[in-house]
Amino acid sequence: MDLADFHIGLEFVEGPFRWRCTDVGSRTVIAIRLVERDPNWYQGPPYMVEEVVLSEERLGDCHLTVEQHIEAAIVEADTLGHPGYPNDAVRRMREARHKSSDYPHKRIFGFDRVRDDGEIVHPYAAHKAMDDWMVSFYLPFSQDWGEMPESKFIALPIATPADVRQRSGHA
Repeated sequence: MDLADFHIGLEFVEGPFRWRCTDVGSRTVIAIRLVERDPNWYQGPPYMVEEVVLSEERLGDCHLTVEQHIEAAIVEADTLGHPGYPNDAVRRMREARHKSSDYPHKRIFGFDRVRDDGEIVHPYAAHKAMDDWMVSFYLPFSQDWGEMPESKFIALPIATPADVRQRSGHA
């Protein structure tokens, strides 16, 4: 969905949850997650449940129905070309992320990056090395592992679906 599709009161699906829009900004949507059975929880403002800011990058994964959400996921899986993550890699990344709970910039883990050579870099953890933070990453196409200083990692461009398609050969 696009920002222009949202209005206060609109119910939609994002990820595994239903949401209700409570405000629309110039680049974000504020919404409450609809998980309580009693509708009185959703009276407001002010709301008794947490309002969450959905940024621009999350709006693209919003859909009016579960069916639209599923269809979009199937199309993406068929056309994007991302290889996914083997179970062993997911386990290793999850364990390392748990150990890096003191890392102050956790939002960095939500954005894959693309190296100069076109390789997609998936960050999953960070650890302190002397005075620097080192970001640990997984390369999903080559199934390799690596790390680099945080300052170098954040200088890499955020990977787009076009970058993933290019790397996979589906461009």
